[in-house]
Amino acid sequence: MSAEQPVVALIVAAGSGSRAGAGVPKQYREIDGKAVLAHAFDALAAHPAIDQVRVVIGAEQEDRFAKALSGRPLAPPITGGNTRQQSVRLGLEAIAESGGADLVLIHDAARPFLPAAVVDRLIEACAENAAVIPALPVTDSLARSDGGGARREDFVAVQTPQAFRFNEILRAHRSPDRPEHATDDAEIVRAAGISVAIVEGDRSLDKLTFEEDFAGREAIRPATRVGMGYDVHAFAPGDSLCLGGIEIAHDRTLAGHSDADVALHALTDAILGALGEGDIGTHFPPSDPQWRGAPSHRFLSHAASLAAAAGYAIAHCDVTIICEVPKIGPHRDAMRARIADILSIDASTVSVKATTTEGLGFTGRREGIAAQAVATLSAKN
Repeated sequence: MSAEQPVVALIVAAGSGSRAGAGVPKQYREIDGKAVLAHAFDALAAHPAIDQVRVVIGAEQEDRFAKALSGRPLAPPITGGNTRQQSVRLGLEAIAESGGADLVLIHDAARPFLPAAVVDRLIEACAENAAVIPALPVTDSLARSDGGGARREDFVAVQTPQAFRFNEILRAHRSPDRPEHATDDAEIVRAAGISVAIVEGDRSLDKLTFEEDFAGREAIRPATRVGMGYDVHAFAPGDSLCLGGIEIAHDRTLAGHSDADVALHALTDAILGALGEGDIGTHFPPSDPQWRGAPSHRFLSHAASLAAAAGYAIAHCDVTIICEVPKIGPHRDAMRARIADILSIDASTVSVKATTTEGLGFTGRREGIAAQAVATLSAKN
């Protein structure tokens, strides 16, 4: 989603994180060889609707910040305050000074594993709401510390990121009546009289607080994930088509909202499927005019970025193109090389092959091309 002003993600990473142990703030502890903060940053930076990611850090954490996010294009970090509310306020003021935003998503660094689908739901709900939070039903029975009971049906477990229209959340944080020790930003906007909508959260967004939370996160991450994708595009008048990331001269083209590269679309869906991140239409809806004619390598790169953010490397991918024409053999090596380049992997881990349907079905009648793909992801050490 691009607007006249950008969509900005603000990661709050200014805490000491001492309850998690290990002698370092929890946002700088590593899971699968990458800092907790880096997992959160990469997930937000990879989302196509987010234009910029800013990070609020603690005083004298500049070196840790630079090391944790080394190699990434970064805006300067924002030094936070003594409370969460102060840190968020300073982050919002920094965004305002650099031009403002349309929407801001405020996220706790201690929630490193962020599904793109949650961001999708938040941004979609912001079309009709000034403040939106993700939450899940409470499953445990609840009781007050004084022994009184409480109905769990009356509560939800609140998560981040929380999405706000930027001017509204900035106004709420600037208000002299704001709660000084709010535990989240929804409490700030409610105090300013702003209604808060709720969308479905995700269990993977559970916050890391104690030492056992880290051990649990590493234990539940599967070593290998496999996903499958399938796509179809019809022929249309033209003189070339995009297939497997390359342009092939042909007496027809492929019809589609983007460049209609059926092979890259299938592979993108395979990677998204392995991650449990929906399909290509979820991330790049055909109804959005910004994707009209878009090159499909952008979709595949996005899926690869989501895999990296989740701590996975693409170990192997296998693409089968189903068509009578054009002949794939002469272009197979170029397709393998191009796919490997997009995914930043070795061409030896990319398989491209072709088959026909022996004259049967729509591909047999030369009405279009189909492709299926399998992607294997391996957890990074």
